[in-house]
Amino acid sequence: MSAVRGQMPLPAPVAGWLPVVGGLLVLYAPTGYDLASVLWHQQEFAHGPVILAVVLCLIWQKRDALLAAPGPTPPAAHTPGFALLGLGLLLYALGRSQDLTLFEVGSLAPVLAGAILAMRGWPAMRALWFPVLFVLFMVPLPGFLVDALSGPMKERVSAIVEEIYYAAGYPIARSGVILAIGQYQLLVADACSGLNSMFSLSALGPLYLYLTGRRSWLHNAIVLVSILPIAFTANVARVLVLVFVTYRFGDAAGQGFLHWGSGLVLLSVALGIVFMLDAALARAVPPRRS
Repeated sequence: MSAVRGQMPLPAPVAGWLPVVGGLLVLYAPTGYDLASVLWHQQEFAHGPVILAVVLCLIWQKRDALLAAPGPTPPAAHTPGFALLGLGLLLYALGRSQDLTLFEVGSLAPVLAGAILAMRGWPAMRALWFPVLFVLFMVPLPGFLVDALSGPMKERVSAIVEEIYYAAGYPIARSGVILAIGQYQLLVADACSGLNSMFSLSALGPLYLYLTGRRSWLHNAIVLVSILPIAFTANVARVLVLVFVTYRFGDAAGQGFLHWGSGLVLLSVALGIVFMLDAALARAVPPRRS
């Protein structure tokens, strides 16, 4: 008779995480389905899947911290983890039951942090702090906040574009967020406020600094503070180009493929400026010595 070969048991660290992963899937798989069905199809929230993929990749890179055997710790050391986990679950229950996407998606950060702290303690949390916080960029901004931010930004972009073209001698006038140049009237819509590019760069900037591992606090602070002005300036340049193309070549040229493609060009140019600033600071600002 031949011996029956049994299945190899899972390593204890992996087996310990299976209930946690299963619980996360039960909670957030419906949330992910809802986001993929509605919000992630909208331009202002299209970055959500990218943020989720980045978070999963970063956690996978730091998996050794999750799979390391937990050291002997007193029961009180797990209290912060269980407290964060309880807070996250409360936010999730409130958001899911009341259809508050801000709470439902935002609960993922404290749930992850609480699970990591409760299972592996502060060493694992120090290794995974960035992907846990980076989850917050996946949280969709509430509509009232988007309206409150985009309205003044559209006004400011419109005013700057009008002042530049008026000084250059072009026949331009402005009424609120409507620019009249020649025979054309152009509405500076929400997509032209620069809010989307600011939010995208606000996520890409910290991710870039985290991956490059800059050790100078001054270096990192200057780059982070510069992200929003860079994004706003690049967006003003985008509107300037669209207005010029419309005035010279007609409404079809300004509102066609160029209007859609200029958003990608805007983000690429802004990222390029951030990279150049980072390279210049790397030479000018010495790293902090450990």
